[in-house]
Amino acid sequence: MPEAPLSPALTRAASLIREIPDYPEPGILFRDITPLLADAEALRVTTEALMEPFLGTFDVVAGIEARGFILAGAAAISAGVGLVPIRKAGKLPRPAASVEYALEYGTATIEMHDDLPRGTRMLLIDDVLATGGTLAAGRHLVETLGHTVAGVSVLFEIEGLGGREIVGDLHTVFHS
Repeated sequence: MPEAPLSPALTRAASLIREIPDYPEPGILFRDITPLLADAEALRVTTEALMEPFLGTFDVVAGIEARGFILAGAAAISAGVGLVPIRKAGKLPRPAASVEYALEYGTATIEMHDDLPRGTRMLLIDDVLATGGTLAAGRHLVETLGHTVAGVSVLFEIEGLGGREIVGDLHTVFHS
């Protein structure tokens, strides 16, 4: 099914995403969303677009460190629900579970608390889908703690890196 064209507001928001070559290391093309985040209207329309397919299906928003926190926080406030941070290893005082995963340029571990009742429905948000390791680990972490992933949403998908095949069904606002 073909995607609907972006609204003028989302097209403008997409134009604010900057490409930074060779960051954080040679060969990586980093998508810098800072200009988008600094623009109130762009942040509003992208937050709405991240949540739109899942409205009414989630109890909290889970955001993956670090830029996923920002988007998830905006989404949680907009939806009137709470926020669950999924952090890098060693950043939480009492992690309940952790998952190690592969990145484009190394490995990492994420952790999460278990402060919510089992079965809580979570909308999982991150900024960029590349190879899929971070989001797949986030999904696994949420499910390991007995919660339900109501949906997975990302701001930007870098196509051709296999991330969608790793993560499975997800919603993307912008594509490369």
